[in-house]
Amino acid sequence: MRRWQAALNIIGIGWFIGLAILLGVLGGLWLDNKLSTQPLFILIGLLFGFIVAVYGVYRMLLPLFKNREDEEDT
Repeated sequence: MRRWQAALNIIGIGWFIGLAILLGVLGGLWLDNKLSTQPLFILIGLLFGFIVAVYGVYRMLLPLFKNREDEEDT
């Protein structure tokens, strides 16, 4: 059962990365169309989505690393 839970967590992380980057790019595309500034906001949105994805993955994996450290200490 633990393997399935780990697999589902990894799948969730993958979806989070994809959606964060996609939403950043789509938001940038929308702003570029409104302000006629192609490709400025697409690139900013891509960067923002990437930063959000990295931070989110860090926050999702942090409990796993803490659990592993706790197991090693005992």
